[in-house]
Amino acid sequence: QEWQNPFATWDPQDFCNISEIVLPMDTYWSPPIFILERVNGQNPELNYMVLMHNGSFNSTRPFQVTLTCSLIILKFPFDTQTCNLSIASFLYPAVTDFVMTTRRTPAEMMKDSQSYFLTDGEWKFTNLSIIEYTEIMDDKGFSVVTYVISMKRRPTLYILNLILPTCALYLLDMAVLFGPSSLEEKINFQIAIILGSSMLAVILNNSLPTSSNKPPIIGTH
Repeated sequence: QEWQNPFATWDPQDFCNISEIVLPMDTYWSPPIFILERVNGQNPELNYMVLMHNGSFNSTRPFQVTLTCSLIILKFPFDTQTCNLSIASFLYPAVTDFVMTTRRTPAEMMKDSQSYFLTDGEWKFTNLSIIEYTEIMDDKGFSVVTYVISMKRRPTLYILNLILPTCALYLLDMAVLFGPSSLEEKINFQIAIILGSSMLAVILNNSLPTSSNKPPIIGTH
């Protein structure tokens, strides 16, 4: 966060060339902001800010939060999800008192976000866009900045553990069904395939996310 306070300025030459100082957050006014999609999280312990001689304040505080996000898993595990992170302040009207804006472009934010995203997990960070708008509530406009985050699922694990074994079972089923083996052997093999398919269905049920209006295609088939 960066903001200006024209009443907190000084000439560094009058104070031993001190051009910046570190102060607690409650020393001066700081912007009260909220994350709209936040459901849980840890508040930062670094409650300090840097004051420059020209009245510029700078506060860098790490947040670890859990957000709500509507998932569309119809194409699971080849799906791409888009989640919003909206930062707002509903204490000061945007027209007269408080306006938020981003300092960097979406491309710069995207580059920094990819450098911070160090884990090589299930999701791949693909895109970041920024929307600045005014939210109208009770006939008052409030400044809101929304970061639209796009992530693509890495499907390799699901292909190896679910899709390939399922296809192999169906191919074996077709081969045995139209093969020259006896009826008793076909029945025994069909029972084994049913048990294997049931086990894969249990694994699939535990792997699929549940927060979606439409079930995934792989689950319906």
